[in-house]
Amino acid sequence: MEDLNPNKKYITWQTLFLMALCTVIGIDDIMYNFQNQGMTVIFSWIVMLIFYVIPYSLMVGQLGSVFNKEGGGLSSWVRGTDGEFLGYFTAWTYWAASIPYAVDSGNEIIVDLGWALTGSEKFQDKISNAQFALMTFVIFIIFIVVEHHFSHSMEVLSTIGGGMMVIMIIMLVGLGFIGLIKSGGQMATQPINMQTFMPKFDWHYFSTIAMLIYAMNGSELVAPYVTKMKKPQFDFPKAMVALAVTTGFLTILGSFSLGIYFNAYHIPNDLKMNGAYYVFDMIGQQYGIGKGLLYFWAWTSVFFNCALLAVLLDAMTRMLISDTGDRYMPKFLRKKDKNGLPVNGYILTVALSSFIMILGIFLPDMNDIFNWLLNLNGIVSPGVTCWIFYSFMRIRKNPDKFPSQYVFIKNNKLAWGVGLFLLVVTAVATIMGITPQDVAQGSATWWYELIINIVAVIVLIGLGAILPGIRKREEQYGIAFDKRQWIIMIVLILAAITFGVYLGGTKIALRGLYIAIEGIIALLIVWAVGHRKPGLVNTKD
Repeated sequence: MEDLNPNKKYITWQTLFLMALCTVIGIDDIMYNFQNQGMTVIFSWIVMLIFYVIPYSLMVGQLGSVFNKEGGGLSSWVRGTDGEFLGYFTAWTYWAASIPYAVDSGNEIIVDLGWALTGSEKFQDKISNAQFALMTFVIFIIFIVVEHHFSHSMEVLSTIGGGMMVIMIIMLVGLGFIGLIKSGGQMATQPINMQTFMPKFDWHYFSTIAMLIYAMNGSELVAPYVTKMKKPQFDFPKAMVALAVTTGFLTILGSFSLGIYFNAYHIPNDLKMNGAYYVFDMIGQQYGIGKGLLYFWAWTSVFFNCALLAVLLDAMTRMLISDTGDRYMPKFLRKKDKNGLPVNGYILTVALSSFIMILGIFLPDMNDIFNWLLNLNGIVSPGVTCWIFYSFMRIRKNPDKFPSQYVFIKNNKLAWGVGLFLLVVTAVATIMGITPQDVAQGSATWWYELIINIVAVIVLIGLGAILPGIRKREEQYGIAFDKRQWIIMIVLILAAITFGVYLGGTKIALRGLYIAIEGIIALLIVWAVGHRKPGLVNTKD
């Protein structure tokens, strides 16, 4: 501790609690899950808080304490327990999970700007899916170009935006309940009884658990700060319990407040995309301030999502390139410009983000794209969370090898069992979350979303398994591919994507099958070209 914190500038548990709160919960998280489950989500929040959030957060604290000299990052935990390759693959999956999140943030900026400039959702009807994807792509390019000029200010802005998010939730709860009293207890959700809050334990319910996990994970981001606390064995649990209690207050009362303004038995299909605007518009009208709250929320969300996207594009790419080192990451991806930015890493990020956007472009409308991306986030994010429980089980299996100043549950066997329980729950929720939400089960759109969910996961995770092979070619030949190979492979991939977009826009029967066939053929040709020995002309670094 003396070496890690020589100036003895400790942070209090209250500070750590506020930092964690901004990374864990936001008003959109409440909105998304309310549309999935209605008022029964209140039951789900309570169960999740007791049996998931508290133990999850305390496990993160011990992992951060064990691996404090490595900064407490997720990949360093796995690397410390299982070696370099699994540490690399963890870093890759963590980064890959940020791709749908970044695309979703880009989409939200477009939605936020539309509301902020027009005060209405009608602009969404004027935007085609292709325009929506193109505008999101332009947002990406803008942020890539200006990132190195505004990265620090964006991080500060994200903290402010996170704090404003919490304030807006408190306003939603406070003004909602005051309005309920003023109206004599009149709620949009009727009837209100015990059955209103008890879920029906069917496939749909269990397939939405992943979105709850997605909404409540993220406390691992504050793990490195465990070592900066004066008495982490006492102060960290205080911060995490305070986090759980506050999260419970915000989610439970926030969900109930939504039931005041929306009929939980007939929820609008665009609630995930526009619900926050609808509710602040209704509250503003109720209190006689017109659209004031709506515009305040719109601009808060604009700045928050802009900052979030900037940090995601920069921090996640830098973390991947620097954290995985030169053993598994190809040299061309680690190449930096004069400003120290991993340019090719950014290109890879934008390329995969574009791939995700293209997958969703064939969905019926803008709202379907928005909902599908959230569904995809609810798959990949909980999937990555599994690494946390796996690492915790590993350190509790060998407590002498992994000593910790802070320990969650002193009995190692019991602690290991709790880790296994959360690992199984998260893994099952991730798998069940692959089934689409918000569309009629068995419909053409449902099947299409199911297919692209699987394709997106395979591509995002599979590429991480390919990169070490490319790095091996660099070590063997000096370069992974020669110029001619690069040109052929890039042209083939772009042509396959363009042709796939064309087929998706036609009315040809079985076009989905044709897209899959042409995609497989293109990949086989790319593999054949890339498998050949490169011409050893450009062997310089």
